[in-house]
Amino acid sequence: MLATLYYVHDPMCSWCYAFKPILDSIKTKLSKEINLVYVCGGLAKHTDEVMPKDQQEKIKSIWKQIEQEIGTKFNYDFWEKNTPQRATYLACQALILARQHDKEEAMLEAIQKAYYQKALNPSKIEVLVKLAHEIGLDKKHFETHLNTEQTQQLLEEDLDLRRKLGVRVFPTLLLKYKKESYPIGINFKDSTKMLEQIEDLSKTPTFKILEAK
Repeated sequence: MLATLYYVHDPMCSWCYAFKPILDSIKTKLSKEINLVYVCGGLAKHTDEVMPKDQQEKIKSIWKQIEQEIGTKFNYDFWEKNTPQRATYLACQALILARQHDKEEAMLEAIQKAYYQKALNPSKIEVLVKLAHEIGLDKKHFETHLNTEQTQQLLEEDLDLRRKLGVRVFPTLLLKYKKESYPIGINFKDSTKMLEQIEDLSKTPTFKILEAK
């Protein structure tokens, strides 16, 4: 691989969910010379505490903002059917565990659909285990390893990488070419400018970032 495109995100980040169609578009046009790497950013640490009402209202307002600006739809039944917690690390660990079986993208999609469309709570172990089973992972193995020290340490490695990359907001795209890292401007409605920016960052005539348009 000549370059790495880092996608730093969180499975329970609503802006990341809104960005998914654009990310999918980018993936279809990237050259095989670029390695797309998902990095779990970790929005919120483990907790059993109920999310404060003011924070719940803030997240609802973000959903409404995204719906108005981008058109992404959310299922607000989540707030009535669940006891929300401000905890995303367990969902991140689910991605880490799925990554070991080449199922990271499938798990990410399953978590986002469960949370934003089906009003399920991905902060709960039982929800994540059910999703793992649905995407073809061994249910017992997944449940056993989801919250072990080893899985937590693997997540910490992602968090360390996020910090080294200097990422503070999600979603973030960074193109690493040779020893340099270049932030890619996020556009939630059109992948064209992002693809053009990636192409413009080519440093040699032989570095073909994009497939034929």
